Amino acid sequence: MPPGRRPPRPLPRKCNDLGVKAARTSQCWAAAPGGTSQPRFYLARSSLARSAKVRRFWHGLLWIPLYLLLFGVTLWAVGALYFDLPIAGLRAPLAFIYFAAMLVAFIFVKGRWRAIGVVAFAFLVVLGWWLTIEPTGDRNWQPDVARTGWADIQGDEVTVHNVRNFEYRSETDYTPYWETRTVQLSKLTGADLAINYWGSPWIAHPIASFQFYDSLPLALSIETRKVIGQTYSALRGFYRQYELIYIPADERDVIRLRTNYRHEQVYLYHVRISPEHARKVFLEYLKQLNQLHDKPKFYNAVTDNCTTNIRAANIAAEHGTVAPWNWRVLLNGKMDELLYARGFIDRSFPFATLKEQSLINKRAQAASASPDFSQLIRGGLPNSP
Repeated sequence: MPPGRRPPRPLPRKCNDLGVKAARTSQCWAAAPGGTSQPRFYLARSSLARSAKVRRFWHGLLWIPLYLLLFGVTLWAVGALYFDLPIAGLRAPLAFIYFAAMLVAFIFVKGRWRAIGVVAFAFLVVLGWWLTIEPTGDRNWQPDVARTGWADIQGDEVTVHNVRNFEYRSETDYTPYWETRTVQLSKLTGADLAINYWGSPWIAHPIASFQFYDSLPLALSIETRKVIGQTYSALRGFYRQYELIYIPADERDVIRLRTNYRHEQVYLYHVRISPEHARKVFLEYLKQLNQLHDKPKFYNAVTDNCTTNIRAANIAAEHGTVAPWNWRVLLNGKMDELLYARGFIDRSFPFATLKEQSLINKRAQAASASPDFSQLIRGGLPNSP
């Protein structure tokens, strides 16, 4: 050892405990900048500390999806209490208490899994109660949904009752007319799809219309059945606020209402399916029409709406064979893009050109008083039969 240099301190026993394997004590020493030396034990400890921080960071990230899920179901439960409690005076207080209690559970309940268990249990309690709410079918309905349609199918002949054909003077001023119509399945030639927009280009309302070569088209619109004083809210659509209704209607009612009085943008597309396929879809619509007439059910903005029911009818018509699910089923303002991509509407034009030519508002306004309304709105449509 050079004169005047102090001998190194004894090596801590933890040097080897941390996995620094050394045959001799001196091997646990490493040169440091400036010619000094320090124990490998301290270098190993620093490296392990950094590694532990990285592991904690990634471990924390793995919890984020679960926390987001719990936050989402908590908000849903708050909404269920706020919108669906039968006693109006208790809705806001109980919704606030529930949210505050879940927040307290997250902050003060010791143990991560224990806090998660409290939140999950509370959600299941609210969900269990919510699932007991039943539709009645007997409420103070708005006049345009006061009646439910139903169909009598006798072989080739189909008689549809309570077909809506109102005479409108404005959106809210009209004379109600309910009709009975008889059509033959063998004379069904195809189907068209009207898609109307009232605001966002991402959200729309599709209306199926079935064509017969010897009679007027019969439209079927899947909608919310609202009580007097109630308006549609996308947020309320996640809860049990509206019942579901299939409205059989004349096109002068259900389409003219939107083009001429609500001033919504309506696009009409001819669907490229065979008459046989159109008949199967039509019968599935009628099956649902009769089921709702006998036993009401709730509308749901995600699981049971105008677009998911169209998809369900096509799945049933094809005996379970259908194209894969696509996000445009929910964001149905892009539904025509999906139909175009899958070849169900005319593809002889670029999509932008097809959509521009399929806007029927001007034709519908010009044909407002004509008994040939359905024929006139199709004049000049691409691939119109």
